[in-house]
Parts: sequence; C-alpha cells; structure tokens
Amino acid sequence: MGSRSNALVAVVRQELAEARGTARAVLAAAESARSEAQRRKKLIREAYATCLAQLAEARDAARQDILRRTHAEATTLTRNVASLAALSAPGAAGTAWRYWTPTEPDRVGRPGLLRIGTVAYAAGEDRTKLPALVPFLDHAHLNVLGSRPDADEVISGLLLRALGTTRPGDVRLSIYDPEHLGGTLAGFAPLGNAGLLQFVSPGGLSAVLDDLVEHICRVNESVLAGEYSSLAELTAATTGPRPEPWRIVVLLLDPGGGDLTDAQSAQLMRIVRTGVACGVHLVVRGRELAPHPTVERIVTHDGTATCDTTGRLEVSLDAAPPADRIAGFCRTTAERLRAGPPPARFADLEPAKLWTESSVTGLTAPIGDSTDGSLVPVLLGDDPPHALIGGPSGSGKTNLIYAWIGSLTARYSPGELALYLLDFKEGVSFARFAPGPRDASWLPHVRLAGVNVNGDREFGIALLRHLAEELRTRAQAAKRFEATKLAELRAEDPDGDWPRIVAVIDEFQVLLAGRDALADEAVALLEDLARRGRSQGIHLVLASQDVSGIEALWGRSGLISQFTLRIALPKARRILAENNLAAAVIPRFHAVVNADSGVAGANTVVRLPDAGDRSAWRALQRKLWGKRPASCEPPRLFDGDAVPRLPAMYRPAGRVPDRSSDVGSSPGAVLGERIDVAARPARLRLGRMPGRNLAVLGTRTDEACDVLAAAALSLAAQGPARFSIACLDPGAERATARLMAELPRADWYARADLDDLFATLAPDGIPHYVLGYALDAAGPAYRDRLRALLADGPEQRLHVLGWWRSVPRLRDDLGGVGARLDTIGAWVALDVQGPELSPLSPQPGGPTWYPRRRRALFFDRSVHRTPEVIIPYEVNSDHT
Repeated sequence: MGSRSNALVAVVRQELAEARGTARAVLAAAESARSEAQRRKKLIREAYATCLAQLAEARDAARQDILRRTHAEATTLTRNVASLAALSAPGAAGTAWRYWTPTEPDRVGRPGLLRIGTVAYAAGEDRTKLPALVPFLDHAHLNVLGSRPDADEVISGLLLRALGTTRPGDVRLSIYDPEHLGGTLAGFAPLGNAGLLQFVSPGGLSAVLDDLVEHICRVNESVLAGEYSSLAELTAATTGPRPEPWRIVVLLLDPGGGDLTDAQSAQLMRIVRTGVACGVHLVVRGRELAPHPTVERIVTHDGTATCDTTGRLEVSLDAAPPADRIAGFCRTTAERLRAGPPPARFADLEPAKLWTESSVTGLTAPIGDSTDGSLVPVLLGDDPPHALIGGPSGSGKTNLIYAWIGSLTARYSPGELALYLLDFKEGVSFARFAPGPRDASWLPHVRLAGVNVNGDREFGIALLRHLAEELRTRAQAAKRFEATKLAELRAEDPDGDWPRIVAVIDEFQVLLAGRDALADEAVALLEDLARRGRSQGIHLVLASQDVSGIEALWGRSGLISQFTLRIALPKARRILAENNLAAAVIPRFHAVVNADSGVAGANTVVRLPDAGDRSAWRALQRKLWGKRPASCEPPRLFDGDAVPRLPAMYRPAGRVPDRSSDVGSSPGAVLGERIDVAARPARLRLGRMPGRNLAVLGTRTDEACDVLAAAALSLAAQGPARFSIACLDPGAERATARLMAELPRADWYARADLDDLFATLAPDGIPHYVLGYALDAAGPAYRDRLRALLADGPEQRLHVLGWWRSVPRLRDDLGGVGARLDTIGAWVALDVQGPELSPLSPQPGGPTWYPRRRRALFFDRSVHRTPEVIIPYEVNSDHT
C-alpha cells in the first residue's frame, strides 16, 4: 500500500474517531439532560446523520480495499448509530411494522425521528442493518420523489408513525390528491369522523394554502408573540399541552408539477420557509421543492431510497402497513378523541426538571387535569392557607392525597417543603414514604409519617404540639427580623432553615371525637395553627370520609373559616357551600377544587390520575431519594400496630452513659416509648429522694415483665448497680430467667426466700434495685418490711420496682384504705380502668383512661401534672 493510501487510511481513521467522540458525547448528554427534550433531539439527530455520513465514507474507503485495519472502529461506530437511533426513534417511531403498536407520549416528550427502512453496512465479514430515520414533526418538511408506488408507501408509513407517536387530536391532516380524489391514502379516512382529516378537492388547494399562511401569521403574532422562536420551544418551556396541533398537508402532485399556479407556488414556498416553526408541515410528492434547511428530500426507486439524513447510504424501504391496519388505528384514534382526552397519568404531574421551584410565596402543584387535557394547579400559601378534603369511602381520597404529595415533592426540594403525614384510619397509606423491608428508599421531604393511629389520638396531639412549637420558633425569628410573614423572614434570613410545612391529617375527625381533654386540646391547637400558621408557612390539609368529621368543625366558625381551599370528591357532603351541588354530579375519579370556601361559581372540576400504583410511586420516590441532600435523614415512622423494641443502647452490652436531657445525675429507668414526634423514651429518675419507687399495675404478665425488664436493663447500662429479683408469679419465671442472664449483678429469690431478700438489703453506696414480680403475693407477713423499704430505701439508694396485679392489692400492702401512698412516687398502669387509679392520681375520680393492648399510663409525681400514655418496649419475647 502506497504513501497516498496510508494517508487516506489515517484520514478516515481520524474521521471515525471524531464520529465516535461525537456519538459518545451525545449519548452522555441525552442521559444527563433528558428533560431538555428539544435540545436532546436536535443533538441526537445531528449526531445520527454525522455518523451515517462517516459510515458512508468508511464504506467507500473499504471498497478501495484500504481500510481493512479499521474494522474495529467501524464496528464501534455502527453500535453508536444503533444506540442513537433507539434514543431518537423510540417505540412507535422506530419499531418494525410487525411489532408496531402506538406509543402514548408523556407530557414532556417531544417528537424525534421516524423510520422509513434500514441501512445495511458491511464491516469485514459482518453485515449490520441499521434503522434509517428521517426528521418530521417540529423538524422538517418532506419532499418525496421518484417511484410513485414507493413514494406512496413511504408517505403512508410516515403518517402512521407520526399519528402513533402523538396524542389523539395533536395532528390534523389535509390531503390533496387530485388524480385519485383521496383514494391514495383512503386508509386514513376514519379520522375525518373526528375532524382530524380533510380531503381537499381539486379546486380547493388555493384556499387551503391561503388558510395555512394565515394560520402561520396568527401563530407568530398571538402564540409565539416574539418570546419564542417556535412552537417546539414554547412547548418545551411549559408544562401544559401543546398550544397548537401540528398541521400536515399532503400534496400528491404530478411529477411535472404543472398542476400548481404561480400564486399557489408562491404560497407553497412561504410555507416551506416559515411553516416548521409554527407546526405546519408539508409532505410533497411529485414536485421538487427548492432547497431549504427545513426540507428533507427522499428519492425512491424499486424498494430503495436515498435521503438527506442517510446521505450516500442506500435505504431499503419498509413495506407500508396494510390499509386495513391503518384504518383500524384511525378508527380507534377517532373514537378516543370523541370520548375526550384520557386523564393525566401520575407521571404527567412530574415537571420537566425536579426541584426547581421556590416556596417563598407559596406552594403550587397540579393534582390532575381538566377535560381539555391541561393540568390544574392547586395553591397553598397566604391565600388559601389550608385545605379541607372530603369524600365517602371509595371516592378516591387517598389517591388524591398521593397525587398532590407526588406533584409537590417533584417541584420543591426538601429545603423548600417539609411534610408531616398522619393517617387515623386503619391502614398504612403513608408507610410507603418511609424506609421499609422491601424498599430502603424514602421520600426526602417527609419528616414524620403516622399509620395505624386510629387508637392513638395521643400521637395526633403530639404532632399538633410539635407544629405549635415550630410555629412559636418561627414567630420569634420573625419578630427578631421584624418580618410579618414567611416570605419576609426568608428574605431577611437567607441562611435559615425555613421550608414551608404541610401537615396532612387523614380522618382527622378521630382527633375531635369525644368530649374529653384530648379533644379540647386538639381543637385549641388546630385553631391556633390554622389562624397563625398561614403567615409562618405552616399549612394544614385535613381529610375525612365521614360527614361527622366535617360536622365537628362546623360548630367552630373560627376554625372552619381558615380552610378556604375545599376539595370535594364525588358524593362528598358539607365540604362545599350548601347551595353548591357540584360534588353530587361529578363522576368517579374526579374532584371539585374550590379556593373560595366552597361557594358556587368558584368550582374547577379536575380529573385525577391513578396515583396509587406502587411501581409508579417507587419510580418517582427513588429519583427524589437519589437527589436527597447528604444531611437528609429518614422520616420518623410511627406505626400504631408495631411494638417498639428496647434499643440496644439501653442494654448492659451497650454500656453507654445515660443520654437523657433531664437535669441531674440520677440514674434513669427507661420504661417504654413516649407517644411523641421524637420517639423519646419514657424515663423515671431514681434519685435519693423519698418516694423514688415504681409500681406497675395490672394483670397483663408479659407487659408487666417487659416494663420491669426495660427498667432494669437500662439502669444496668448506666453504671455499677445491684439487682435483687423476687419472682412470686410462676407465669413470670421465664421472663425473669432471661433477665437474670443479661444483668451483670443480680440475685434471684422465690417466695420461700423473701426473708433472705430483706436480710441482704443493706446499703453499700452502690444503687440497689429490688424487682418484685407480683409483690402482692408476698402476703401480710412481709408488709411491714416492704413498707419500710419503700419509705426509707430511696435515700439509701435502695429502690423498689414492683408489680402489683391491682390497685386495691397495692393499697392493702401500703396500709389499707386510709393509708398514704406517697412512697410510690411513680406508677405504670396497664389494664386498669381510670377510676381505679383514683387513689394514685392527682385528678379527682382518676384519669380518663381506657386500657388497650401494648399501651400503658405513666405518672411520675415529680414530673407530671397529668399521666401520659406510653408504649411498653418489647424486651424478652421469644423473637427478641
């Protein structure tokens, strides 16, 4: 091989390397900037054409037998071309006809290239067929020349692909076929029933061309209005539907082109120059159009073709799909259009770019679309500040909440939005937003999720107290900066952490049920949050399927008047104003959105997407989870049906120091988990003060044993301590044996050993804890010594942690009906009714307490004004 050939080889290799680099760069850009659809399509289309041109040059060089050593480079290049083709013509745009089905685009998807056949490329002994693609919608006019039968098949295939990759109604056809009077493309005739197809008569071409020119002028003047260069750019910059449909005009002309007048030719050229930017596209057969950057030329001949995009590479044309298949597709499209556009999908609520919105002035996100397909945004801000959602069972309330949460979290980052979610009905609606055994991801915006809390109104109160504390913190910060609302505070304190807070409480009426202290506190907290929260960026979303929940609010005008945003699902009652009957007539999967306190005339009917699909939610959540900041922590999940286990830090093996925030150095016995937002332990300080003893009351053996075991293990984890365990109930022997095995210094006593127990209780400076299981079984013979231990022991660092099976038995052990119970400074009540606790409670008649499994009432005289509900830890069960 001569020096001239070597130089040519070097040039071709350099061109192949450059083409590979271009392809790789485009692939990387397409992966990292999918939301920039218009730019991506343009880059891929240019790279696809560039790679094909390079392949043509490589083919020509190979034919001269000088490129044998570039086989590996050519193979890599063909793979890149195939990848680019798959990206630019996915689904119905590039699938072979035998596998072809329509592809519904998403709302941010933009047209790409369309397949007309394949390009064969031989590299060594390998022969590769690559998709041959041409630009069309938003890219080019098509000028199809050459063999008429082949040209007609190319046009039929391109029109079907264009219709199959767009939504029904987004493309409108006009066909001018003077020779066969529309028969050439008769398969598309069913579109005429939906107003999507017009067959132009032989004398009607001038009117059609004039109408298109006027349409282009109107789009430039009224739609683009100098702000955008094209409809494609405008659509890419907005989240709504395309403002104007594509208009495709098919001109099936004679090869000579003599059937056009000079005026028609002039109008045609105006459309060539300006139509693509305004969504007007020409498909011209038989007449050669003047060269223009927007014209894609396709020349057919005996089943093959060449075109501008594929260059010198010959295309093997795909056979057109059968006419009956085209007609069937067009009938289906017309029927769908007459039925109206389908509702938005959950994915359609997602914006083009995640986390780009600011919540300074409020939160705006769509929850569905209107009947014309445009997304309907819902606002939470200074006005309206709070929302009320209502609908009977099965009307789609949870689905609506899912859609709203998904739309909000896709638009606002965790620094702009914080969510607190509480579900009072029996279920786990919000559990998917927290890490689980099947999916470790979580929704980064969620700070707290409560599920199965229908029996734990206390947790609802805990959430409201937490929000009230946050409101106080924000109000103080606003006062320091002389700000009156959140927008001003964030402007004055740009480095502060002030996201807008949305608290969703489903079946909120549970909080207001009953006439007790919890209901009174819930109302007071809700009224304060609703009244003052709007200015500090705290928004409440209350939902109920039972009209009684709404009735609980109607008697409190100061509270209900703050909820000016009303969302009523089908058959919802008392959400809207009495004379507003819109909720009674809307169909399923719809909602009435009213931002004017439900008054008639302010309704917007929204079609809701299916937001309950777990796979769709998981796809969005994992994307958001992957973008979470490094400082983002998993949300607190409170499950009313789950029993918390004693944390390892409170076991002797952990040997960690006491981490309580309480003041003082006295050891703290952990008894269970408090029902609050932070999941803090309920702790009993056992200092050298009178009455520092504990009584566990009730007949539930397993829970009583768990309370005493948690207390003992947590005390042992804090430092040197001695334990004496007196087990007087055979049912507790297994639990005490397990506890003995874990305590570092413990002695075990049966009922026959009680004399030995009291004989060994000499103070030695080390805390000594007497754990008594069923102490009431000791009998009258030991009551005097037990009373003395309870009265004098704490000051000598001797403390009794005892279990009595009823309050009367405890009272008998302490001296009878008239005896003082001061030696019991703290108690935990299990299955004991509230009135039975009257002798131990500061409340006359005892606390309001209805026992339930795995809940206990804890009272410490030195800390509490009223008892609090706790959850006994699971400590020594078989699976722990």
